[in-house]
Amino acid sequence: MKKIAVLSAVLLVAAGCGAADDGAAADAGSGYPLTVKNCGVDVTFDKAPERTVLLKSAAVPYLQDLGVLDRVTARAGQYPKEYYDEATLAALDKIPLLTDKTDTSGHLQISKEVVISQQPDLVFGEVDNLSRDTLAAVDIPLLEEPAMCPDNTTAPTFDDIYAQLTSYGKVFDRPNEAATAVKALQERMAKINAPKSGRTAAVLYPTVGGGVTYAYGSASMADPQLKAAGFENVFGESKERVFEVTLEELLGRNPDVLILLYGDGDPAKVEQAVTSLPGAEKLKAVQNKQVMTQLFNFTEPPSPLSIDGLERIVERFKQ
Repeated sequence: MKKIAVLSAVLLVAAGCGAADDGAAADAGSGYPLTVKNCGVDVTFDKAPERTVLLKSAAVPYLQDLGVLDRVTARAGQYPKEYYDEATLAALDKIPLLTDKTDTSGHLQISKEVVISQQPDLVFGEVDNLSRDTLAAVDIPLLEEPAMCPDNTTAPTFDDIYAQLTSYGKVFDRPNEAATAVKALQERMAKINAPKSGRTAAVLYPTVGGGVTYAYGSASMADPQLKAAGFENVFGESKERVFEVTLEELLGRNPDVLILLYGDGDPAKVEQAVTSLPGAEKLKAVQNKQVMTQLFNFTEPPSPLSIDGLERIVERFKQ
């Protein structure tokens, strides 16, 4: 369901500040300088960015919708082909990949010297060893997806996707393209007819090869996505975005459906990471083969890909 022509994993990143704080905040009627508030920080642009670097893939669908993906001069991290249509893939293939090296938790490993050497006028995505402050010290602005800002507890909605498109449209001076893309997304959402099914679900991030299993609460995009698909999130009462969960707790809630997120690799191994746990055969979702694997950005953070992911969930579990 690759619909990015009209309208895009890094995982388990700390949660973020609310989208309400992250919209464009320029004076009415002005162009540049333009100031947007991102993760509670004012980021000012004297002109539309022309040399951008991607350290995360989440901004790709927004930039493609705005027609500015050609302004990305370098990228780093994982860009699974399943996310993108042919036009987006062709554009990404033209962008040099600095590195796709990640640690065992999926966090990007890249030095500040490599990024700074690209002489970007904007970097998308904050990573552990390359902070906003580090880049600001050399006058390079950074924008993070609002849902991924540190210490966020604001529950995301699909409206956040439209707001972010509008904000990026202002940053790149593409308001008309942003409005067109927003309208197309809203029309797609209006066509999704998934009434409450009475079924429960959980969205998990298993660790392949053994280790911690994570679950997603109300501060994650998984929650509104499940609701839009007609499910009740068994961890919806949690105000956290993502947190560790034991099999015992999962058995206690015993969801009808499991959606397993992953960054890259073999989805069969992702599913096995849950189904092979001692006692997992007692889960209703496992017994009834109601388990779905889904690439991370099809759920998080809020982006046009979240709508792709919603459509996939509805198709997979339709009754």
